[in-house]
Amino acid sequence: MKIYKAILVDDEQSALKNLEKKIEKVNQNVRVEASFQDPKKALEYINTHQTDILFLDIQMPGLNGFELLNSIKELKSQVIFSTAYGEYALEAIKKNAVDYILKPVDNTELKEALDKAILNIEKENEDQNANLVELLNKIIDRDHKLKVPTQKGISFIPQEEVIHLEGYDGYTKIHLVDGKTLTSSYSLGKFSDYLDDYFFKCHKSHIVNIKAVRAFENEGYVVLGNDYRVPITKTYKQAFLELFS
Repeated sequence: MKIYKAILVDDEQSALKNLEKKIEKVNQNVRVEASFQDPKKALEYINTHQTDILFLDIQMPGLNGFELLNSIKELKSQVIFSTAYGEYALEAIKKNAVDYILKPVDNTELKEALDKAILNIEKENEDQNANLVELLNKIIDRDHKLKVPTQKGISFIPQEEVIHLEGYDGYTKIHLVDGKTLTSSYSLGKFSDYLDDYFFKCHKSHIVNIKAVRAFENEGYVVLGNDYRVPITKTYKQAFLELFS
């Protein structure tokens, strides 16, 4: 029998205890690994431990459920929101294959949410995480992080850490300031919709962070801070140079 690990986050201790008891009752394949009243401590745990299902309250002091979710380095869990409030775009969340349950928790709704989460895990459905990215982009954009769906889950990257995006065969390779790269099934055009103003498309397959530009070469290349040379086409050359005039 496969056991699925669950993490519970809610600022109310009674809600945590109640939810854990109900989970044990409706699905014996789900085991609560940890529960947290402090969302910041929960974030530290989530970023260092593997979990399958994450239960999140939305309205919490210090860090609400959306903000916590947006701060996770690499999201690999199925997310189920648990809240007493119905005004947080919950219908949009449910349509995007991320479930929610309203307090007080109903056993039938809880079982359905868990069954759905387990089904997504078993199907290894990357589209579900991609839909969550779309939802987060709509709900939380003020931190300007780039939501990057990968084979492992979702990475949330501060845009200032991105120096170059490279498109190829419908995929995008994202080059970071620390020399690491991420590869996503999102196309370059998909990412361009969410990039800040300091990113510049210099080629049909390349977008660069202007802050990382160190030189322009007459033969048609932009040199970035990591000495990486990116081609720039004549179409974009004049507009690029005007940025530095």
